[in-house]
Amino acid sequence: MSFRSFALPDPETQSEFYADVPTKRLIAWVVDVVLIALVCVVILPFTAFTGIFFFPALMAVVGFVYRVITLASGSATWGMRLVSIEMRRQTGDKFDFASALLHTIGFYVSVAMAPLQLISIVLMLTSARAQGLTDHVMGSVAINRAARY
Repeated sequence: MSFRSFALPDPETQSEFYADVPTKRLIAWVVDVVLIALVCVVILPFTAFTGIFFFPALMAVVGFVYRVITLASGSATWGMRLVSIEMRRQTGDKFDFASALLHTIGFYVSVAMAPLQLISIVLMLTSARAQGLTDHVMGSVAINRAARY
């Protein structure tokens, strides 16, 4: 038995909510990575430049905090806001802190394991609501903000 949410837009009758979402998510991810890298470069002098030796870990920590804070405060990272998409919970509500934290943990787990990341990408490209693996587990979706309901 499949779950059919009536709080989220229907991908068949309201397809404008999901139009180009996978492409927009990719662009948002690139923008977010660049912003996170810039913040990490600004942080480097405060570590007496020892942060160079653990830069990937610094990027991971800063990125984690960035994603949780931006998703919890506006249901979208700055990259997502730039391309006019936002995350919604299964109920249709915007993300709260718990949803943002769980989504970010799921994102980091899927990025850390290549097979999970590949599954997530395939799901985004083939599912009706363009949901990644974490979205499927949580029931969340990314929708176009311009098509708000």
